[in-house]
Amino acid sequence: MLLRVDFNVPLSEGTVQDDTRIRAALPTIRLLHERGASVILCSHLGRPKGKLVPSLSLRPVAARLAELLDEAVEFAADCVGPAAQAAAARLRPGGLLMLENTRFYPQETENDPTFAGQLAELAELYVNDAFGSAHRAHASTEGVAHFLPSAAGLLVEQEVKFIKEALSSPERPYVVLLGGAKISDKIGLVRKLLSEADALLVGGGMANTFLAAQGLDLADSLVEQESLPVAAELLAQPGSRIHLPVDVVVASEFSELAEHRVAKVDQIPVGWRAADIGPQTLEQFSEVLRPAKTILWNGPMGVFEIEIFSAGTRGIAQAIAGVHALSIVGGGDSVAAVQQAGLAARFTHLSTGGGATLALLEGQTLPGLAVLQV
Repeated sequence: MLLRVDFNVPLSEGTVQDDTRIRAALPTIRLLHERGASVILCSHLGRPKGKLVPSLSLRPVAARLAELLDEAVEFAADCVGPAAQAAAARLRPGGLLMLENTRFYPQETENDPTFAGQLAELAELYVNDAFGSAHRAHASTEGVAHFLPSAAGLLVEQEVKFIKEALSSPERPYVVLLGGAKISDKIGLVRKLLSEADALLVGGGMANTFLAAQGLDLADSLVEQESLPVAAELLAQPGSRIHLPVDVVVASEFSELAEHRVAKVDQIPVGWRAADIGPQTLEQFSEVLRPAKTILWNGPMGVFEIEIFSAGTRGIAQAIAGVHALSIVGGGDSVAAVQQAGLAARFTHLSTGGGATLALLEGQTLPGLAVLQV
């Protein structure tokens, strides 16, 4: 069994820093393992751009998987070729084998059929449980399914159920919170959500472009100049439900030692930049969230990985956790914020997908799912 998982996890000095995505795949791995399948796991890690980058090896990930399962996990120093074939041939029923990073080959992202065929040669059946990569037509997510009988894993089934089914007819009020750096990645989604959600709260770098489209001077803040016309158009829609920050935490630079303070959005000092939503915005956003029955959150409210700019994102996590609603969080940064705040158990669903979640919400067909037979 060739099992595509999404083990694109953060590493530091050869140690897994966040094993959420590994844990999310455990039910499928255990099911196959218990039924006696020889399970060959493949995944990408980072962006090695088709070259062998030792710091992006999946070896530490295989070690962490072995700890979580309390089972031996073999590791192949390649994902195709003699090393992979020999390791796969040695695998016994119930055995587990982790292949090396598929993105060490440029053919992976090119969805090269020869490379996909080489992966397929290692197994008799294919299961895709990598929801976070399902929106990409790569060799290990789409190409290989043309060579083997294929099916979706338990995680993929669960993700599609929560995201597609739960939000197709959401209980209202339905409130959506969008953050992250860019509006350009989410224009299609914003258009769709404006016709579906009762309120759309926008924070993070995305909000800067909307604010600039209103004619505000954002000083040195990130603003997507090419997206200003579409931002203005979205704001001008009759009965627009977009809520924007009224104050922000501004800083001279993005660093732990940066000088920073709260400023109104129309009073950002020259040379400074927005780094987080301000306390008044957090209160206003929390007020909109309180009566919600369905909440979708994707993207942080600022540069939350820097502690002094994390209050807005953490505050939003706490606000959602305090609401009696079906709550779905998608995107690595948002999920990380929820977990760092110790609030994961108070959310209905933490999605392992970022781009895949957004694509599914937008109504796009995900290549990695469309090709599966069941």
